[in-house]
Amino acid sequence: MIHSLFIINSSGDVFMEKHWKSVIHKSICDYFFEVQGKAASADDVPPVISTPHHYLINIYRNQLYYVAVVTTEVPPMFVIEFLHRIFDTFEDYFNECTESILKEHYVIVYELLDEMLDNGFPLAVELNILKELIKPPNFLRTITDTVTGKNTSVSGILPTGQLSNIPWRRTGVKYTNNEAYFDVIEEIDAIIDKSGTTVTGEIQGYIDCLIKLTGMPDLTLSFINSRLLDDVSFHPCVRFKRWESERILSFVPPDGNFRLISYHITSNNLVAIPIYLKHSIMFREGSSGRFEVSVGPKTTMGKTVENVVMEVPFPKTVLNATLTPTQGKYTFDPVSKVMTWDIGRIDTTRLPSIKGTVTLQTGAPVPESNPTINMYFTISQLALSGIKVNRLDMYGEKYKPFKGVKYITKAGKFQVRT
Repeated sequence: MIHSLFIINSSGDVFMEKHWKSVIHKSICDYFFEVQGKAASADDVPPVISTPHHYLINIYRNQLYYVAVVTTEVPPMFVIEFLHRIFDTFEDYFNECTESILKEHYVIVYELLDEMLDNGFPLAVELNILKELIKPPNFLRTITDTVTGKNTSVSGILPTGQLSNIPWRRTGVKYTNNEAYFDVIEEIDAIIDKSGTTVTGEIQGYIDCLIKLTGMPDLTLSFINSRLLDDVSFHPCVRFKRWESERILSFVPPDGNFRLISYHITSNNLVAIPIYLKHSIMFREGSSGRFEVSVGPKTTMGKTVENVVMEVPFPKTVLNATLTPTQGKYTFDPVSKVMTWDIGRIDTTRLPSIKGTVTLQTGAPVPESNPTINMYFTISQLALSGIKVNRLDMYGEKYKPFKGVKYITKAGKFQVRT
């Protein structure tokens, strides 16, 4: 299935490569670079690139491209999902996944890739299994390996979970404090037109869990309004038939961090827009322009909008922006022409605004259109779709665990046309 994997940095250097079936020369990446050069941004690179003898399937995460080479037709989503799983595994092992971190731990990286893929097909992709096979790096083990000249990170024993019918959970788990935490996170993607009307509105939601429970607990999670969950994908631990018949999540959880479900809400009437913008942007003939924007909360159910950042990519003819914000700080990058205003928290008694002048190149034509504003924000203790956890029950073990649920709404691709 997957012949080779190339990891490419933002400068276009192939700094890591791994081959499973046969060695494919990295010159195959020239096809990828050719398509990448034509793309407007990193996100616009097509996920599947066809070459005379191969297909290049890629993802872009944390300023790195992961490019898989396949020689036959395969389901592209299968490969894309596997590439995301590789990135998530690296991030879990090393806390962050950057070029320098991967180079620092290249031995563990290659050991993980060897276990995750066997002869081109996914084998061990569950973190619980991988952590029993290959120990995550720590300072003490690094010193021991250096002194003894041995590699103690690889286990010589086959993980117990790999041979059971619950391969995602290791056996013999013990904790002094038994805890189960659930984070309901929703990202809102929206396009708002000049008049403030919602052109498109979608919610990408997911429930991330941190489970630290002794033994082999069997959990059930129910929702107050489960009918909102329509387009849902599940972790393999979820019993799908129980969800279909009762709309209850029944599962034996993996140990530690994992994503239980992800869901997608596209119905515009279900997607409430949490903030609004009032804007007046004018470019005048000559060499100047006016810029004035204010931000306010709209549908927040009484919750505070925090970590608000506005990003305005100005036209290339703009030389500078001299602005005065009522709160926060702004920066203007004269190279990329991007103005970033870090607003912080929106105080409903005094709405934040920014206004001032924009300097244009003398004699340059007036820009044909106003810039599209990108907004970023978070709202704590609110799931915008209205989804709410009803209760969590545990079977199979006698202790009473501590249970916690947290709700967060944040901006995904949130654009306002001006």
